Amino acid sequence: MDISRALFQSAHDRLSYSPGLVLLGPRQVGKTTLAKAISQAHPAALHLDLQLETDRAKLSAGSGFLAAHRDRLLVLDEVQYVPELFAQLRPEIDADRRAGRFLLLGSASGQLLQQSSESLAGRVSYLELTPFLAHEVMASATDGETPSTDLITLQKLWLRGGFPLSFTAASDAQSLAWRQDFMATFLNRDLREFGLNVPAQTLQRFWRMTAHLHGQLFNASQIAGALGGISHTTVGRYLDALVDTMMLRRLEPHFVNLGKRLVKSPKVYVRDSGLLHALLHITDLNALAGHPSAGASWEGLVVEHLCALAPPGADIGFYRTAAGAELDVVVAWGSRKVGFEIKFSAAPKVTRGFWQACTDVDVDAAYIVAPVAQGWPLQTETTYAVNVASVLELATVFKAHEPSQGVLAR
Repeated sequence: MDISRALFQSAHDRLSYSPGLVLLGPRQVGKTTLAKAISQAHPAALHLDLQLETDRAKLSAGSGFLAAHRDRLLVLDEVQYVPELFAQLRPEIDADRRAGRFLLLGSASGQLLQQSSESLAGRVSYLELTPFLAHEVMASATDGETPSTDLITLQKLWLRGGFPLSFTAASDAQSLAWRQDFMATFLNRDLREFGLNVPAQTLQRFWRMTAHLHGQLFNASQIAGALGGISHTTVGRYLDALVDTMMLRRLEPHFVNLGKRLVKSPKVYVRDSGLLHALLHITDLNALAGHPSAGASWEGLVVEHLCALAPPGADIGFYRTAAGAELDVVVAWGSRKVGFEIKFSAAPKVTRGFWQACTDVDVDAAYIVAPVAQGWPLQTETTYAVNVASVLELATVFKAHEPSQGVLAR
């Protein structure tokens, strides 16, 4: 199945004006494949895999390799293995600030952003490649003219997740086997290579616990006790590692200047729904539909799409008070705020807490995202119930900086 990545055009555009682009994403998400597609517009592009010692040696200090290839696009894969590279790139970019010189691929966002912010501020651009999004796979199932609204494709993405080899597997059983192998390799090898020397069994238990707490408030002390009495700071270190490697999402609370008792703990999500289901031993759609975590899993799927579609630099969080006012997601950028409540119901209903949260946060628009066939406006002109296909069009709303009933209420 040939699935075009929505990020391709953005990456191509960034390289047209920036000397370098840092493309972040978890292992096996398709960064190298996307880089090869981008390289087709640069016939002389040179690709180095920095997991290989021979390629790392080419970039040793004083080698002159970067200066010798100033006329080519250099694709440097897995750059987190060569942290000293960032110090070399800064003077090299300053010496020749032509656009489209470097495409850096990395699988550890925390390390890479810290390293590059120290050396490459103002010299490179950043994009994150997520697992497949719904509009990417739904478009691939059509005749090429209009995106498919076929629920089978969406259900397949929800069950298997968006890692390419998992989504495109010949069967659900093969997809699950791939995800299990991926997680085993990630725990036993990848995290060690990132410097986390913790027994894989301990990390697997921690990861499974976060799966059972998917979408809930994160209590480090509670998890520390369940893991045998380790310290809450150690649990925080485990969480940081899985967030930095883009396996987990830590969604921070959105604070407003109110005299209210606000929840201050973050929520934690397993970012890929397929990995969540593997951790929870959910094997097929029937098992998913009847599982107690189905609603939380649906919430995580929508959260990931909202994060991917939000404007660059937007502040994304959730809002909850001790009195019960709540919005699952608040997207704030500039002077605008949009709130989202996510419901796993064909007849979604909202509570008084939803309306109170909208008032507290002072949102410009609010949406109830649910698995419905068609959306409809609620009690106000800026509040709508919407389906997943409409969520995919929220990028248009964000870009326009104003809600549009014509786009969403359908």
